[in-house]
Amino acid sequence: MRAQVLRDFTKEYPVIVQGRGAFLYDRAGREYLDAVGGIAVVNVGHGVPEIIAAMREQAESVAFVHGGSFANEAAMALSEELATWAPAGLGHVLLLSGGSEATETAMKLAHQYHRERGKEGKYRIVSRWISYHGNTIGALSMSGRTAWRREFTPYLQNFPKIHPPYCYRCPYGKSYPGCGIACAEDLERVITLEGADGIAAFIAEPVIGTSAAGVTPPPEYYPRIREICDTHDILFIADEVITGIGRTGKNFGIEHWGVVPDMITTAKALSSGYAPLAAVLLHDRVYDAIATGSGHMTQGFTYSGHPLCSAVGLAVLKYLKAHDLVANAARIGRTLLSRLETLQRFPIVGDVRGTGLILGVEFVADRATKRPFPPAAGVTRRVVEAALGDGVMVVPGMGGMIDGVAGDHIQISPPYIFSEANVEQLVHALETAIQKVMREVPVS
Repeated sequence: MRAQVLRDFTKEYPVIVQGRGAFLYDRAGREYLDAVGGIAVVNVGHGVPEIIAAMREQAESVAFVHGGSFANEAAMALSEELATWAPAGLGHVLLLSGGSEATETAMKLAHQYHRERGKEGKYRIVSRWISYHGNTIGALSMSGRTAWRREFTPYLQNFPKIHPPYCYRCPYGKSYPGCGIACAEDLERVITLEGADGIAAFIAEPVIGTSAAGVTPPPEYYPRIREICDTHDILFIADEVITGIGRTGKNFGIEHWGVVPDMITTAKALSSGYAPLAAVLLHDRVYDAIATGSGHMTQGFTYSGHPLCSAVGLAVLKYLKAHDLVANAARIGRTLLSRLETLQRFPIVGDVRGTGLILGVEFVADRATKRPFPPAAGVTRRVVEAALGDGVMVVPGMGGMIDGVAGDHIQISPPYIFSEANVEQLVHALETAIQKVMREVPVS
């Protein structure tokens, strides 16, 4: 009988005892290729001596101080370095422990920004369906992941949602570029209907994560979103918990669109999984409104600016720079996308998409009509389990991405140190897994 409560009460999990580079090892000595970087977390790889040394050095100095009473050198150094990674103007850094903390803090800061300017009524957040912004109540209220929202509906805020930029399954039945970016115009429609005087911010993942892994909007999308937000005095929050710190091949995913948001949330790859760490980056306009107003905020957590975690984050950023791993994420991401596209020779592979090293493969029962498999068929689970049986770890994308019920896909988000040999091992395992599933599940 186990004491630890794991996510799936019915499942037996392999017990991992070691990680090296892009591989994990369980206590039976079995090797697994970590083709998801934990879950878009590990970027520099497992067991990197430089990161371990930074942890040890900081622990020997000071591991914890109360952020309400003291500053600490590690947090200051990380904040200064992280600010150099950010788009122009986003030079104010609030350090936290995880992605949900970061997005929920951004939500509250958006309201404070407007309140400091005498616009108390602007507090609601517009987001998108088929999105995920965290598992706390505020973050889940902003999320459009139906399956995870359903049982907590009584607790959730009534925040508006717009259609996602999901070109493969355009909610308008149109095709790019003739669509006129109707999914971006949906923000204008919702703001008009809801009333701009009640809307504080719009939040979006630049490239969609596990809810529809790898879905990437067209070039005009975020410039139009920025324009709509500016017209209505609404902040734009880029949720880069997954896409930040180089995963898309740029420091932050939003840079692919040449747009500067008002806040960026980031986590996961900020510490490469070596310690819990997240951040909210504030634009000058947001920081200045609060600094020249009340000059105070109440967004502190016990572990905000934790010295040990901050030392890890700084070591990770330095390692990424020293080994030019953001550029490698772009390079190996192009190679991986090209190789994954060859999977479209299998009739159950409907879409392959992604930017850098956040990619997704979507499975369909009928490629001509894009009809999904019934959820009871368990296609995603079957693919993931078959790949794991071949020693390759991929993760299931969130089911129900199409209508809240149906939809099968996997997420692929490996460490930035991934090599061509790793790519080939991954693709071979997926080929084998897909063929196995095709023998088990009827295909049109």
